[in-house]
Amino acid sequence: MFRSVARSAAGKHLLRRGYATESVPDRKVAVLGAAGGIGQPLALLMKLNPLVSQLALYDIANTPGVAADVSHVNTRSKVAGYVGEDQLKQALEGCDVVIIPAGVPRKPGMTRDDLFNINAGIVKGLCAAIAKYCPNALVNMISNPVNSTVPIAAEVFKKAGTYDEKKLFGVTTLDVVRAKTFYAGKAKVNVADVNVPVVGGHAGITILPLFSQATPKANLPEEDIKALTKRTQDGGTEVVEAKAGKGSATLSMAYAGAIFADACLKGLNGVPDVVECSFVQSTVTELPFFASKVRLGKNGVEEVMGLGPLSDYEQAGLESLKPELKASIEKGIKFANQN
Repeated sequence: MFRSVARSAAGKHLLRRGYATESVPDRKVAVLGAAGGIGQPLALLMKLNPLVSQLALYDIANTPGVAADVSHVNTRSKVAGYVGEDQLKQALEGCDVVIIPAGVPRKPGMTRDDLFNINAGIVKGLCAAIAKYCPNALVNMISNPVNSTVPIAAEVFKKAGTYDEKKLFGVTTLDVVRAKTFYAGKAKVNVADVNVPVVGGHAGITILPLFSQATPKANLPEEDIKALTKRTQDGGTEVVEAKAGKGSATLSMAYAGAIFADACLKGLNGVPDVVECSFVQSTVTELPFFASKVRLGKNGVEEVMGLGPLSDYEQAGLESLKPELKASIEKGIKFANQN
């Protein structure tokens, strides 16, 4: 009974999200960091996506087991696991979308700079391989800090001569997922009907949910808007504290990553009017990268959309986030150009 109910619910969800039941193009997706806390549930969710025909799971260890486990799920895609740098070429060749949740979690005694240097180094190496083996793939960057890892990726691709700003995305979808959930709870509306744009960056005060543009409209008082904004910005900390230091937001991040990858695949397949928020190269502000609504299509970014009308509170938030976001972008560029 559970299986039939789950299948029915899943089927309705997939149809609601615009999955086609007729024949769709073959698409290869790679998950780099597939044996990690985000990577494993993300691998499962991508296996469930009928738009994926080949799923390549890569990590420095433990991927054969993850791949064997996921491969038993009775969906369209063929799954292969790859371990270590000597197998990275096979994982990447022919990819349409590459999702990067790779990195290490912060450990006791590790400073934020220690964590940055390790994860930035991992991203730099993986992006060099992407430039070599699948330069035309859409790259979905999940590895934190996204405000710095996206600029790192851009610099690596520029050096390799493969950079296409339409094909590099910082995945900020978790901020949107949280904003929708928290808004629906406060406004007492069906979360499935809610839309909330989230702009800026993907850390702390650089996350700016635009609740003034939320639909359906709820006319919440300003103190509620401020509380919702802070909760969205601090969503990651809320999970870390609830897990008592034994984990971070891995499951919700995997879900958000799968939602964004699905949007990219639908865009590649020519589905019209696919719009998601993402941290991309942008002229929306004076900063070189910025998260806002993006229309996705056959070449990746079809249009970087403007911010729309902002409330006074949101305008103030926009101005206050810029210095921190600028510093994070510059930190990434500087790291990428070392050595």
